[in-house]
Amino acid sequence: MVDIVWWQLIALMLVGIVSGFLNILAGGGSLLTLPLLIFLGLPAAEANGTNRVAIVVQNIAAIRSYRSSGVLTWRLALLCSIPAIIGACIGAQLAVTVDEQLFRQLLAAVMVLMVLLTTFDPARRYRQKMGDAVMQARWPLLFGFFIIGIYGGFIQAGVGFLILSVTMLAGLDLVRGNVLKVVVILVFNIPALAIFAWNGQVDWLLGSALASGNAVGALLAAKVAVAKGHDWIRRVVTLVVLACALRLIVG
Repeated sequence: MVDIVWWQLIALMLVGIVSGFLNILAGGGSLLTLPLLIFLGLPAAEANGTNRVAIVVQNIAAIRSYRSSGVLTWRLALLCSIPAIIGACIGAQLAVTVDEQLFRQLLAAVMVLMVLLTTFDPARRYRQKMGDAVMQARWPLLFGFFIIGIYGGFIQAGVGFLILSVTMLAGLDLVRGNVLKVVVILVFNIPALAIFAWNGQVDWLLGSALASGNAVGALLAAKVAVAKGHDWIRRVVTLVVLACALRLIVG
């Protein structure tokens, strides 16, 4: 555990608000929080684990806000969560021993792909009713969430972009895809956080400070996402993806 002063906790809360807002609307918030946690003195693996505390709290807050919006379908969320949990346990177990530097270049490539998807918006042309999307693409969808779980368990940063890519290809608009993303990320991060904590790679004080900010940002973002709709979220996702990919490429 690192020595902490009051301004560091405040900095974490403020960055957490921005991170929580970005994570719920698009993704990439962890690209802000992970470097900050490392800057405060945490080893990369411990920063990776500590960040999960904020992710869990943030998504609980968002789900509470989404619950009354009418866009949350528990059946689909639970269906996608099962393979994601299995994958996340594998990814988190790898993360406690393997450095995440290799994933920076991969993540940049994924983000560029996400820009193409959000620009051409395949969901607009091929959008289906949610039930039809599940029935017609069930196994590819489940396999996609298994791979997402491995990646999310390993590093988390940018996993929201991957989920939105899969849900758009399955025919969901970005409002419903965002809600599904929030539920799945919450569910698979609970066992991932437990694995990091079991291996002593969570700083609970820093994680709690970050989580308080993330929760505020998530509550704001959930309300905005439902009110603004698919096209507005698509523009936000595109801008965030470009900024994060540029940051990764530049280093």
